[in-house]
Formats: sequence, C-alpha cells, structure tokens
Amino acid sequence: MNMNTPVLNKYLASARPSATYKVMDRVAALRAADVEVISLCAGEPDFDTPLHIRAAAMAAINNGHTRYTQVAGLKALREAVADKFRRENGLNVQWTDTLVCSGGKQVIFNALAATLNEGDEVIIPAPYWVSYPEIVQLCGGKSIVLPCGPGSGFKLTAAQLAAAITPQTRWLILNSPSNPSGAVYQRAELQALAEVLLANPQVLVLSDDIYEHLLFDGQVFHTLAQVEARLQPRILTMNGVSKSYAMTGWRIGYATGPRWLLDAMEKLQGQQTSGACSISQHAALAALTGPQDFISRSRGVFENRRDMMVRLLNEMPGLSCIKPTGAFYAFACCEALLGKRSPAGKLLQTDEDVAIALLTEASVAVVHGSAFGLGPYLRIAYALDDASLRKACAAIRTFCNTVMATNG
Repeated sequence: MNMNTPVLNKYLASARPSATYKVMDRVAALRAADVEVISLCAGEPDFDTPLHIRAAAMAAINNGHTRYTQVAGLKALREAVADKFRRENGLNVQWTDTLVCSGGKQVIFNALAATLNEGDEVIIPAPYWVSYPEIVQLCGGKSIVLPCGPGSGFKLTAAQLAAAITPQTRWLILNSPSNPSGAVYQRAELQALAEVLLANPQVLVLSDDIYEHLLFDGQVFHTLAQVEARLQPRILTMNGVSKSYAMTGWRIGYATGPRWLLDAMEKLQGQQTSGACSISQHAALAALTGPQDFISRSRGVFENRRDMMVRLLNEMPGLSCIKPTGAFYAFACCEALLGKRSPAGKLLQTDEDVAIALLTEASVAVVHGSAFGLGPYLRIAYALDDASLRKACAAIRTFCNTVMATNG
C-alpha cells in the first residue's frame, strides 16, 4: 500500500455527500460574495423555537445541567417520549422502550449500523430523503430503490413491496409525511403494506414520522405500528422535535421499538457520541410536556403557504405540481423544461441543470428531484415567509417564461 495515497473506508469512499447541503453551501458562497439569494432548499421551519422551550434551555444551563447524561437519554425525557407515543400514536410503550439520540439522523444510522451485514438489502421507496441510501451504503447494506411516481401519489404499493422482497431483505424504510413529495400514507394503504410484511417475518421496518404534525386538509396521522399491532416487534418508530417545534439545530431525535434493537442501538451510541446534549434534552422535555399550541399555529401557516405555492407553480409554463398533503415541500415536475436552454444559454438536460440555472441565473435555490431518487423534479421548500416565497416564485416564473418563449 502506498502510504502517500489516502485510503478511505470502502463504504465511505463510494458514498455521496448530501445534495441538500451541497446546495446550501453554494448559497452560502454566493451570499458571501454579496449575491442576494432566496433559499428554498433547506428542510427546516423558518420560525423561532418557542419561547418556553428556549427558557427551559437557559434554566438548564443556569441550574448546572451541563454534564453527561445517560447514553439513552434523561429518564424524564424518555418518560415524556413514551407518553407522547402513548398519547398521540396509541403505542403501549414505557420509558424503557425508548431511546434519545443526537437528531433523527442518528436514530436511523444507529438502527442500520446495528443490524446490517454485508449483502443485506434495504427497500427504499423513491422519492426518498437523500440520506437514506447513503446511510445504508455506509453501514454495508444494499439499497433497493423502488420508484413511486405520481400515479401512486408518490407512495409505495403493496404489490411493489411484495415483488421487491427477497431472502436478503432486512429493512423497509417508510417516511410519511414524505420528504420530498409531501405524500401521506392513509390507514388503508399502511394496512395493505402490513399484510405483505406479515408474510415476510425477516423484514424490519423503520417508520420515519418526523413530519407527523405537518399534516394538512384535516387528515389524521397513522403510523404502521399503530395500524398493525402484530408488526410492533419488528418496527422502529422514530420521531424528533426538529420539525414540529422548530428545533432543527437542537439535534434531538427519539425512537421506540423492540428492546433488543434499542439495546443494540444504545450500545453503539455509547461508543459513538454517548448521550445527546444535556441542554437540548431539557429543551426537548419542555417541548413535549409544555404548551402544544405552536404545532397547530405553524401547521396552519404551512398549509396556507402550500396552497399559495402550488397555485403559483402550476401557473408557470414548464412546471407542474401535485398538491402535497403534508411536510413543507412542493415537488414540482420540470420535464417540460428539459432539452431547452436557460436564459443564459445553458442546455437544460437534467433536473439538476434546471436547479443550478435557477440558482445562478434567477438567484433562487432549490434541490433537484433526482437527488431524492426521482426526476425530473424540483424540491421546493416553502419554509419561508410569504413575501420571500412570492419574490422567489416571481423569479422562477420569469425564468420559466424566458425558457419556454425562447425555445419555441
């Protein structure tokens, strides 16, 4: 081995950086050069963390709660997590059936790292959150990506799932409401998937419910472990405070699932990060046990923005957008723009070309849908104030008008 040549872990060497963060880095570079950019790429609420949560964090600091916690999290927080799962999701769990991590991403990483061996397969419906297949790759597994287009509402069907399962299938990852499509699985759809899973006892399920409270049109949220109790011994249900309470930077995720899996995840976490930040845990405790009115208020704001964004996007030549029913993303098809040239003359061959041109020529940052496993789409986060959203849409409209008008 040539020691002058850096050698990386083989899984890391073939993993891709987060497409979302790559766009965010480009935005930061442009802003550093005094270019005004409207960013619709970040998946985080634009609201401040509620005051009582911030106050709890400051009180924790002032009261000296600044030391290590148990690896699995503060008992008081784990009790609050268990109460949340019982109260909101109908899951009969105790505090010992929970685990607190440094963000929802660590929940997923811990679960897959603790269970995947070489050759194990993980079924991932596309479009998917950008990190799912990369985490699978880093943990030595193989992603089985199943395209789920607009015909199924961007959702996995029972027939697709049944056809994809093999003896090597170890996990299925479900995300509802979905990042990036905003699709929401209804109870009957989850029950149909459950019937397939019941017939395949080797398959574990990771239910990513992080956007649970961002549900529109009066819908009721359902999670798979609630829909089919017989699957509970095989389901890891994960959530967190980031989206529901505008706490993305606090880095607190949590989960419930079978004890053997939680024990393995805790063991891994004990050799990795140990317990999550003590101050953030106290803040999360205040979020889960304090006033919950922020959730309904922010949901109402996002629903109004959803309606505005979908209307404006569908009025633009070259774009079309199905109305999402959850999360805070519009997933707009840009197929009609492909093969044409941007206002600056750039050939738009892919949705990534469209996204790059929007950033460099219209100063609006979005993320290309192919980064989420399904193109040609643009993921547009409407987690921004109305005036900025309208300004961004005006710039996108001008871009699209020019593309369509100058390309015949």
